[in-house]
Amino acid sequence: MPVYSIYGFVRLADEIVDTFHDFDKKTLLESFKEDTYQAINKKISLNPILNAFQLVVNQYGIERELIDAFLLSMEMDLSENEHNHDTYTKYIYGSAEVVGLMCLRVFVNGDGQLYEELKEPARRLGAAFQKVNFLRDIQSDYQDRGRVYFPGIDFEHFKNKEKDLIEKDIQEDFIAAYDGIVKLPKGSRKGVYLAYIYYLKLFHKIKKLPASKILSERVRIPDITKIALLLPVLVSNNLSSPEFSR
Repeated sequence: MPVYSIYGFVRLADEIVDTFHDFDKKTLLESFKEDTYQAINKKISLNPILNAFQLVVNQYGIERELIDAFLLSMEMDLSENEHNHDTYTKYIYGSAEVVGLMCLRVFVNGDGQLYEELKEPARRLGAAFQKVNFLRDIQSDYQDRGRVYFPGIDFEHFKNKEKDLIEKDIQEDFIAAYDGIVKLPKGSRKGVYLAYIYYLKLFHKIKKLPASKILSERVRIPDITKIALLLPVLVSNNLSSPEFSR
């Protein structure tokens, strides 16, 4: 599937900045960037991940601006451990929103009008997923990588008040994203909704916990709960609207 090719590309870039600790990550990322554009321009690569990605980019017309923004966010991970509002906004756009837009290019399959209509919900969906990841991984990001993504947050003094403000922002992203999911082409609508309800369940679980809890352990969804979430969607076409507490 084309979306898997996009995932493979962004996952590999993420691995470079997060795990290759014994190597010069900046040089590796620059080489990866050059290899990416060479693959796209030549329409072939001996790297199977990049070859799969270039096929999708060239077939679905994924813009270079989206790829540039994503790779810039990966570069930011190498140099910025804390963010202000502007750098946080730039990072969320590059690391998450543009991934949603890349996938949207695949989902609409050449329908430019539908792409323009669903751009904002796609961005909000990517942002919601990424912010939930940040909140879930706030402990490991700080302790293992020295990063705090949310602007103005002091990990050592992270309290329920700050957590509530972050969750309010995430909830607004989820609400806006749902309006776009129901307008997606039928072939992709259910798959995107499945990802949506999984992340929404994770978000609701995090919301119920005090800040001290997520600072001490990573929140997970048990496999049996995942099955219970996914089965009703798989056997029906009912993409029910989620309920949120205001």
